[in-house]
Parts: sequence; structure tokens; C-alpha cells
Amino acid sequence: MSTLDVHRRSKFRVEKELKTLAKISDASLPSVTRILFTDKDLKARKYLRSLFEKAGLHVRVDAIGNMFARWEGTEPELPALATGSHTDAIPESGQYDGTVGVIGALEAIRLLKESGYRPRRSIEIVLFTSEEPTRFGIGCIGSRMMLGSLTAQKAARLTDETGQDFDSVRQKAGFTGDLSSVVLKENQYQYFIELHIEQGPLLEQERIDVGVVTCIAAPATLHISIEGDGGHAGAVLMHDRNDTSCAAAEITLMIERLTFEKGGLDTVATTGIFTNGPGAVNSIPRNSFLGVDIRDVQLERRDAILEVIQAEAKEICERRGVRFSCTLINKDDPVICSPELVEKLQFQAEKLGISSMEMISRAYHDCLFIAHAVPSTMIFVPCINGYSHRPEEYSSPEQIDKGIRLLSATLRDLSKE
Repeated sequence: MSTLDVHRRSKFRVEKELKTLAKISDASLPSVTRILFTDKDLKARKYLRSLFEKAGLHVRVDAIGNMFARWEGTEPELPALATGSHTDAIPESGQYDGTVGVIGALEAIRLLKESGYRPRRSIEIVLFTSEEPTRFGIGCIGSRMMLGSLTAQKAARLTDETGQDFDSVRQKAGFTGDLSSVVLKENQYQYFIELHIEQGPLLEQERIDVGVVTCIAAPATLHISIEGDGGHAGAVLMHDRNDTSCAAAEITLMIERLTFEKGGLDTVATTGIFTNGPGAVNSIPRNSFLGVDIRDVQLERRDAILEVIQAEAKEICERRGVRFSCTLINKDDPVICSPELVEKLQFQAEKLGISSMEMISRAYHDCLFIAHAVPSTMIFVPCINGYSHRPEEYSSPEQIDKGIRLLSATLRDLSKE
């Protein structure tokens, strides 16, 4: 088979599998909704396991559902190479976030196997559990627990909107065993590379094939609760009100203003959740809730802004006569990616005739947490208009193919060491 035919077959196979996976969803196409431990999430895992096993990979699953598909090397005692991503999807999102890194990792291995190559080091695909924070309010549960930054005790106590705790939900889904067993073993992996869509517009704007990630920004998450007295929308005069929605709106605008004033280019803040109760048009809001996400590649700058936001939010609520509470859900550290891996990816890209540029990942990924224990980086492929977390998310088979070929070539090179 010619090289051209190999590429055509590979692109067709990947596109077909991505489309099949996208249909396993609680939303109608082009939207995708796949929430952790739901029937659709479990069905998607079953489908992927069948693909891994069909490719001749040995599959194991840990106590929280992280799935590992291993291609055994000739020296299996050596630390393995790891690659992979996630397949859970926020409500009404797209078909490519995370899935490109899982199906792409499988295809990278299939290309090596079909060429007759046999690695010295084992190569392992990791399908991470719960990269998205949709169900339990915190992202990257699988990689956090692998790193050990989210302990078994804390994970077990996480609850969803219905009050169900993580431990009972994962067991009902069929994932049993000691939660503490999820932690990575020492020298389990030599390197980790995550293939992913960019989720931004830069590669498309610059007409570059792939991005090689040098740094990953990290989030801090605040939950702000505000309580007032409420009342009838007609009977309570304006000067007698303590409307929680007005305090929440002022806090939201304050967060935007502070981010512009005190942040840098890579500082971003989002009030992604804004709810009011009781939620009747003729009732003054008496409780409001804000979910706030603040990110930066510079830890000190992000944390300084975080402190000012909390102080000013408290002042706003006191001035408006409403009660205020603020909970810090997580405050993660940014990470510098492995310079050695970055250089190797750039070298392989040049050999393949694939244009590349160094990039910062302003979205966080499982790689952020794995990189604290294992030399890591990411490969980005373009997505149309930078769209992500929405149904219009799209990366072409040609764009995805270049990322896969770069991953495959790099895995081949690293697996010889």
C-alpha cells in the first residue's frame, strides 16, 4: 500500500470512529452531551474498549474508571510512554474536545503496528475519567487522583447536584476497588503527550498545522453565595430592598474590571454560572450563586487577583446589605512543559513537513496534572474559528491527521530510547 493510500485509510478510519463516538450522546447531533458515569458515558467507554482490544492492546480499568490500553514493548519493565485524553463532554458541546486525543492516540499506535514496528518501551493510551467539571464541580478528577493532588478521602466526598457522592456513583457505575490505588506508581511513565484540538483561533489565523505547547495555564475556582430577604416585586419599594441579583451583577462586572486592570494577556476570568432564586418574575431575588473561573500562566498574578476579587466581593455585599460566603474550590499551579519533549516534537514536525509553532495552553487539560509528575507536553491541531464547547466545534480530517502523524512519529522515536 502506498503512503498516500495509508493516509487516506487512516483519515477515513479516524473520521468514522469520531462520528460513531459522537452519536453516543444525550444530545442530538451536532451537539454532544456525555456526563460522567451516565449510561452514555459508560456506553462510550465500552465502544472505545472494543476498539482498543481490536487493535491488540491490553486494557485495564482502575477504581474510578481511568482506562489504560497498553501496547507491550520488548522491554516491558521500562517506564512506558503515555498518551491520551478524555471523552466526557459538557452539555451541548462538540464532537472533538478530548476525543481527538483518544482516537488519535489509538490511530498513532495502529500506524506503527501496521508498519511492522515494535517498540522497546511500552506505549499506553490513557482515557481519563471526568476531565470536565460538569457533574462534581471539579475538572480532571482522573488525572488529579493519579497525581495524588485529589486524595481518595476528598474525592469520595464530592457530591453532584442531586446530592449523590462520587464514591457511591462510581460504584453504581461498576468501578470498584480502593480509591487510593489510582495514584501513579513511581517511574510508571517516561513521558506523556496529549493530542488535542486548540480550542482557540491562533493556529487557524496563522495557517500553522500544529501547536507545540510550552506552558499550561491553571485555574482557580470560586463559588460565591449571596443571601438576602427577597419579597414581592410590587410591594417592596426600591430603597427597602436587598436584591441579591444586583449584588451578583456588580460582582460579575467587578471581576471583569479587575482582570483588565491587574491581569496580563494570559489572565482570564469567567463568571460561568450565575443563578438567582426563587426564579419568579414577580419575586425579588433572595439568593444568588456565582461560579467563577480565574486562570493565568503566572501563579502569583492570578492569586493576587483572586485575593482582591474576594475582598471586593465582600465589600459589595456589605454595602448592599446582603449576606456573603465564598468558597475556594480549587487553586491549581500552572506548569512548564518538558523542553526536551517540545524540542523532539518540533524536530519530528520538521521532518514530516508539518508546520508548527510554540503555544501556551490557556485551557487546562489532564496534561496539566500529569506534567507535575511526568515530563509532558501537548500537540494542538486547529479548530474552525477557534470554536469549542459548542456544537459548531470542528477540526478537519486533514488537520487531525497531521497531529496524529506527528504523535505517531514522536512515539516511535521515544519508544526506542
